[in-house]
Amino acid sequence: MNEYDSNRIADLLYTINYKKTEEVENADCFIFNTCHIREKATQKVYSDIGKIKKILRGRLSKPLFVLAGCVAQAESSMVFEKSDFVDIVVGPQAYHKLPELIKNYQSNKTKSLNTNLDVSDKFDSLERYKNASSKVSSFITIQEGCDKFCKFCVVPYTRGPEFSRCPKQIYNEVQGLVEGGTKEIILLGQNVSSYKNKDINLSRLIDKVASIKKLERIRFTTSHPNDFNDDLINAFKYQDKLMPQLHLPVQSGSNKILESMNRKHTREFYLKLIDKFRDIKKDIEFSSDFIVGYPGETDKDFDDTLDLVDKVKFSNSYSFVYSQRPGTPAVDFDQIPKEVSSSRLEILQNKLFDLQRKFNDSAVNSKTKVLVENITKQGNQFFGRNEYMQPVFIEGNKCTPGQIEIVEVKSSNRHNLWGSVDNN
Repeated sequence: MNEYDSNRIADLLYTINYKKTEEVENADCFIFNTCHIREKATQKVYSDIGKIKKILRGRLSKPLFVLAGCVAQAESSMVFEKSDFVDIVVGPQAYHKLPELIKNYQSNKTKSLNTNLDVSDKFDSLERYKNASSKVSSFITIQEGCDKFCKFCVVPYTRGPEFSRCPKQIYNEVQGLVEGGTKEIILLGQNVSSYKNKDINLSRLIDKVASIKKLERIRFTTSHPNDFNDDLINAFKYQDKLMPQLHLPVQSGSNKILESMNRKHTREFYLKLIDKFRDIKKDIEFSSDFIVGYPGETDKDFDDTLDLVDKVKFSNSYSFVYSQRPGTPAVDFDQIPKEVSSSRLEILQNKLFDLQRKFNDSAVNSKTKVLVENITKQGNQFFGRNEYMQPVFIEGNKCTPGQIEIVEVKSSNRHNLWGSVDNN
């Protein structure tokens, strides 16, 4: 979502005569679009501001510096106290105001702050600006915010309550992207499976977007297990453009921890949901998110997580040690010692990495459909992803970005597949 927001910020700034540059030393304006979901990401913001200051030391004029995104939303005016280098602070639901904020700063050199959470105003404003992305695979935000209030998560406080964009806005933006060369759309939301605008839910929106002829593939992320109805599950059966891979965060395999997290589902519910998907789509694969070392997690709770992993056999997953986030209820809970959390993370990741490697290895000596995205720097190799989001490197120079090629997989590691185009 931050990549989508960053692209839209660039679209906005083109209208006031700014353009992207790789020349850091000569830039007139820096914009950091930030994440607040884990402590390390927040710490990195101020560290990187310091690095920019060091690079620019000795310049006669200071560049304009904007701190945008979720750190800006969460820390608000405190940003100015932590760094005098920052001139404008703007939250994730107010970045459409940046042209106006920048013009005002250029006129009066007064620092400004805007952390308004009116997301509908943002998307109504952005509709006036063309999404200039020309990538083969493009992101588009369709839903923002969350009403779930998991006790470890800052999203309800930094992105606000759930909001679903107008279907017509989404359709028009996707159509524009497809006209610009996009072949795959990834529908984004903090809680994307809860998308609902009047009588249009996510499954109906997918059907609407799938009607765009030159669009080849559709994906969506990230989902909450509680928001899947039968319509959305069945979409994986009848909608050919919807890829057979789903990211479905579970966070823990322990009912006690799930309850403490306020996830509002049990491990049994999650496993039954997985079975429902597999009943209607035999070849579907799942990825997930895990938090280890959550307050109160015992060895038994951690074993329950390992057991759930063994049952589902995720093709790819992301796992992290619990990160205390200011303002969330879990920050006041009794914390697990770091050495215990780190040890558990290593055990879990070894299991997840082994499953991912086995899944990738299973593709060797088989054929897979790859959407070619670009040519690599080597010049005689192309990069793309197959239906399961596996990165694939294709030998030779006969591919065309935007085309789907049948690739015979010859080798693999935990991260990637390698192969050549099947000419038969």
